[in-house]
Amino acid sequence: MIKELCSKQRPLMIAGAVSLACFAVLAIISLFDSTEILGINRWIKPMKFFVSIAIFVWTVAIYLNFLKGYEKSSRVISWGIIFIFFVEMFIIVMQAARGTTSHFNFRTPFDAILFSIMGASIALNTLLAVYLLFLYFKAEIDLPKSIVWGMRLGLILFLASSFEGGFMSAQIGHSVGTADGGAGLPMVNWSTEGGDLRVAHFIGMHALQAVPFFAYTLEKYKVKSSLAWTFIFAAIYFAIVTSVFVQALLGKPLFAGF
Repeated sequence: MIKELCSKQRPLMIAGAVSLACFAVLAIISLFDSTEILGINRWIKPMKFFVSIAIFVWTVAIYLNFLKGYEKSSRVISWGIIFIFFVEMFIIVMQAARGTTSHFNFRTPFDAILFSIMGASIALNTLLAVYLLFLYFKAEIDLPKSIVWGMRLGLILFLASSFEGGFMSAQIGHSVGTADGGAGLPMVNWSTEGGDLRVAHFIGMHALQAVPFFAYTLEKYKVKSSLAWTFIFAAIYFAIVTSVFVQALLGKPLFAGF
C-alpha cells in the first residue's frame, strides 16, 4: 500500500514527509528557544499543525487512491490541499516567529489580513473535502461496503467538525468561560479552567481516520453485520463529539469532575 501510494499519490506523500521534517526542525529549535505565546512555547502550535497536516494529507492520499477514473479530480484535490496548507503553515510559522498568535488575531490590520487569508484557505479546503465526499458517492469504489461507508461517514463527520472550526472563528476564540491561553493539558493545551471548543474539533476531524479504520478492522476479522456496526460506531462517535462540544459550550473543561 505504501509503495503504491508513493507512486500514485506522490505529491501528497511528499507533502506529509515534508510536514514531519518541519516538525522535527521546530522540535529542535524549541529546545533552545523559551519564548512563550499564551503560556506555551511558541513553536508548540506550529509543531502540532505539522503533525496534523502530515496525518491529513496521507489520509487523503489513501482516499484518492481508491478513486478510479477520476485522476483529474484527484490532482485538483491533492494540489489544492498542498497549496492550502503551504499558505496556512507559512502564516502560522511566521506569526510564531514574530512572537504573536496566528488564529483569532486582530491586533493590527496586518494580523487581521493574515487570519482572513487562513480562514479563506480553510474554507477552500472544506470545499475540496465536500467534493471528495461527492466523488465517494458517485464513483464505484472497489472496497467492501462497510469500508466505503466508513470512508463516507468519516468525511461527513470531518466536515461537521470543520463547521465547529467556523464556530470558533465566529466567536473569535476557542475558550468558553475563560480567556484563551490559560492553564491547559500538556502539549494540546486544552483548557483545564473552562470550556475548550478545540476538543470537539480535534476528535471530529480525526473521524476521517477512525471510522474507516474501524470498518477495516471489522472486515479484517470477518465480523458479521460489519456495515451495520460501522453505522453504529459512526453514530456513537458523533454523539461523543457532540457531548464534548456541548460540554465546552457550558464552560466546563474536558476532565471536569474527574
